[in-house]
Amino acid sequence: MKIFNPVATKEVRQALRKDQTDAERKLWNILRNKQMGGHKFFRQYGVGSYIVDFYCPLLKIVIEVDGGQHYSEEGIAYDRQREDFLKRTGINVIRFNNLEVLKNIEGVYDAIQKQLSLNSPNPSL
Repeated sequence: MKIFNPVATKEVRQALRKDQTDAERKLWNILRNKQMGGHKFFRQYGVGSYIVDFYCPLLKIVIEVDGGQHYSEEGIAYDRQREDFLKRTGINVIRFNNLEVLKNIEGVYDAIQKQLSLNSPNPSL
């Protein structure tokens, strides 16, 4: 099976890109067009059978924007399973909740910049 953007999840990924949440749209506005330290991010990217909100292949970082469904028992268990899979693939995950993104985008930006500098092969970022 192709691990990145497998054909099996293509239609779902496309639908998710068309139907972004407000928080995802706001975060995408600061990630798109290499605005974050010159790093390319993709939105609604397939990794295995999972679809992640944002992914930077060069640094192997996923950024997730979590809505309320992520805080139920089922959501927590699913996210743990997914995060374990991503970690085994060598991918680090950064999580923010919708409210953080909508109300404190500057803080979210700073947190992402800090993580990118830690993962960067070029420490001068």
